[in-house]
Amino acid sequence: MTDVLQIVTTVGSREDAERIAKELVEKRLAACAQVSGPITSFYWWEEKLEQSQEWVCRIKTRRAHYTALEETIRDAHPYDVPEILATTVVAGNPRYLEWVAKETSVTK
Repeated sequence: MTDVLQIVTTVGSREDAERIAKELVEKRLAACAQVSGPITSFYWWEEKLEQSQEWVCRIKTRRAHYTALEETIRDAHPYDVPEILATTVVAGNPRYLEWVAKETSVTK
């Protein structure tokens, strides 16, 4: 088991995804944030089945940063209830995991 988390959030525009990704990396809350999309999402919202185009932001960080990272995403996110899901990285390239730890250890 490692100290590294992968966080996923989705937003309705590439610009919002890039803005959130950049802020997290600039603040050193994330070592890396990748934006991909568009994707098509289907979900229930306010008793209605919705379909929308979204962009995914995949973020690599350390467990110690989760609370601040979630708060930053919520503050910057345009949705009322943003998807913010954390997955524990159980294994990975040791050099990459060391790089994530190093890049999120620097304070800004």
